[in-house]
Amino acid sequence: MKPKRGLLVVISGPSGVGKDTIIQRLLALDSNLRKTVSFTTRRPRHGEREGLDYLYVNAKELKTKILEGQVLEHATYDGNIYATSAAQVEEARAAGYDTILKIDVQGAEQVRRSSPDALLIFIAPPTFDALAQRQKKRQSDSTQEMAQRLKIAELEMARSREFDHVVVNDDVDRAVAEVLAIIQRAREGQTK
Repeated sequence: MKPKRGLLVVISGPSGVGKDTIIQRLLALDSNLRKTVSFTTRRPRHGEREGLDYLYVNAKELKTKILEGQVLEHATYDGNIYATSAAQVEEARAAGYDTILKIDVQGAEQVRRSSPDALLIFIAPPTFDALAQRQKKRQSDSTQEMAQRLKIAELEMARSREFDHVVVNDDVDRAVAEVLAIIQRAREGQTK
């Protein structure tokens, strides 16, 4: 018997809001969830690993993949290109796994157009000041890069209403439970 097609779950939100932490916990709690590994042209940050955090490629290679239709979505964020492999997503969903994409709002908009059945979840900070403090604690960006990320965050947060759900990450355990409940309700809706 062929497995039922998995959900496509988009997790988006500003840089530093806790998307990676939430996704890691979701993956640990639910064995039917799979996370895609995005392509990026940005340089690896300290501690990031090829194939686990991102697939690091040069701009020419990624632009070719985009032109050839090998990506589900792509976006330029802070001067770097990010993209999701269409084949990676299709393979997981066809096998019955619910697939999580961690992408920005530009990419979420593209997914909404190409996959209207996708479940779009925006992770928001409790306040903009809290987000700025989280980004500062990261210490992975220069002052100029951090200022640019905060400008981008303002624009992204203004678009949160375009998502199916907005989850405020004021407490990571509560936020994870809320996202998991949203996914479980979507699964139940699939079987009806």
